[in-house]
Amino acid sequence: MRVAEISSLSKHINEHVQIRGWLRRRRSSGKIQFLFLRDGSGFIQGIVEKSSVPESVFQVAASLKMESSVVVSGLVKAEERAPGGVELFVEDLQIIQIPEKDFPINKPDHSIDFLMDNRHLWLRTQRQTHVLKIRHEIIRAVREFYNDRGFVLIDTPIFTGSIGESAGNTFEIDYFDYGKAYLAQTGQLYLEAAAMALGKVYNLGPTFRAEKSKTRRHLIEFWMNEAEVAYYGHDDNIKLQEELVTYVVKSTLERAGEDLKSIGRDTSKLEKIETPFPRITYDEAVRLLQKKGFEINWGDDIGGDEETAIANEFDKPIVVERYPRMMKAFYMQPDPERPEVVLCDDMLAPEGYGEIIGASERIYDRDLLIERINEYGLDVSSYDWYLDLRDYGTVPHSGFGMGIERIVAWIAGLEHIREAIPFARTLYRIHP
Repeated sequence: MRVAEISSLSKHINEHVQIRGWLRRRRSSGKIQFLFLRDGSGFIQGIVEKSSVPESVFQVAASLKMESSVVVSGLVKAEERAPGGVELFVEDLQIIQIPEKDFPINKPDHSIDFLMDNRHLWLRTQRQTHVLKIRHEIIRAVREFYNDRGFVLIDTPIFTGSIGESAGNTFEIDYFDYGKAYLAQTGQLYLEAAAMALGKVYNLGPTFRAEKSKTRRHLIEFWMNEAEVAYYGHDDNIKLQEELVTYVVKSTLERAGEDLKSIGRDTSKLEKIETPFPRITYDEAVRLLQKKGFEINWGDDIGGDEETAIANEFDKPIVVERYPRMMKAFYMQPDPERPEVVLCDDMLAPEGYGEIIGASERIYDRDLLIERINEYGLDVSSYDWYLDLRDYGTVPHSGFGMGIERIVAWIAGLEHIREAIPFARTLYRIHP
């Protein structure tokens, strides 16, 4: 008998197949049992009719508990009202295991703490399965975008001796006899080196920020996609970001549209995402916020509430550019026409999801870079190799970082970023 995945059963109507999976739930109406089955690829209803199967099969089906692992054989029938448009009329059923204990996640009103404590089991639920498939399609789209445009993947290190953002939010470790090392906040500095060799490069991997933040937008460990391009200026950089985000949204709608609808996402809002995106300067953002009643002055940071207020003015991601120089990282290129601001941008997602991309043109003059490193109180000797890039064929170049969980949360319409990653690491959570 053909072994098939649930997701492919629409291609096997009126065929006998075998599926291998788990029981999500069971209900009975006397002479008929309904088995809601999953196999990782999808969900299907299996129908066990007492009159159509041996008594032993009917009794086995009646003995199943939630999350029993089973091999089920049956006939695929079309049913427009069913998920996926098909049902399985069960003919035989083999038990792999019936759990001795009741599955702990068995009602709709568990607390978030309970669900996070049982994250290893919560992943099995229908909603979480859809969310992880959406994440998968987003990451696939990111890789495709770069591969189709001639970028080269660079796997940047997790251990580093050079602080990429600020010393205040790094995880410090003792690295044998070398001394202090850090878990990477960003792979950007290494991508800059690779861009000088390969022109267009990107990475995709975990990064770590020791920020004592408890907001719905923050994780301690998260995945970052970064890109770096030689000879790209500030405007080139923004255009690339717009094209990436648009591509990811459209690809996810195409490939995970049913997953999005299954978790209740209003996809009509995503269908409006087209380039170009609106742009405002930091100066304009401050004036906008002041008109909205926020107590903010030039030079103040734009926080989460302020980001939401700005983004609510638009139905597409909004690019806020040219922030004050002292607010941003040491490597950002000052605006030659206005040195107190830098050629940078933050891209804010609509619907209150905040910053999804941070970007800048990079300083390529050695003396200016040393000046900025000193301004930030960093050890110049730790950046000897980074300064070498400015000694041997330096060129203007630009890049950005996009938080994967941030864009998953926005596209999927998640209330909290902890659902956007399989196992969240937050200020108070490192288990499981």
